[in-house]
Amino acid sequence: MSYYQRFEQIVAIILTLLLSLVVAVAVVHLTWRIVMLIVFGVVDPANQSVFQVVFGMVMTLLIALEFNHSVLSIAERQNSIVQIKTVLLIALLALVRKFIILDATKIDPMTLLGLSAAILALGAIYWLVREQESRQKREGVKRLAGGTLRE
Repeated sequence: MSYYQRFEQIVAIILTLLLSLVVAVAVVHLTWRIVMLIVFGVVDPANQSVFQVVFGMVMTLLIALEFNHSVLSIAERQNSIVQIKTVLLIALLALVRKFIILDATKIDPMTLLGLSAAILALGAIYWLVREQESRQKREGVKRLAGGTLRE
């Protein structure tokens, strides 16, 4: 392993530890908030704002976990760089979180249109990247099956 690869690995390990700490604290905070909501009887199925806050916190944790997993794969040397599919998925999760927590009655229609366009664009890019990977895998299998290996 080169010096730079070793440096990358050390930074990735430090980031993983820090992100794990943040996630652990966030889980404790979320648990405390939910317990307090239950104790004080604020959890009312008709109260949409409470559910938006709770689900927004859950989505934030999921985003952090996915990001941490991405950094961890670098530390484990499975990937030397952050994969584009992972970045796209994290961005999609962040936008979905935004849709969950926003109040549709108080948001500007152009903002809603912009968020929708961003999700469509990210989804299309994700689909294109996935299709390219599938095509490359199929071509690789065909080349191996045919006994020829082209560069």
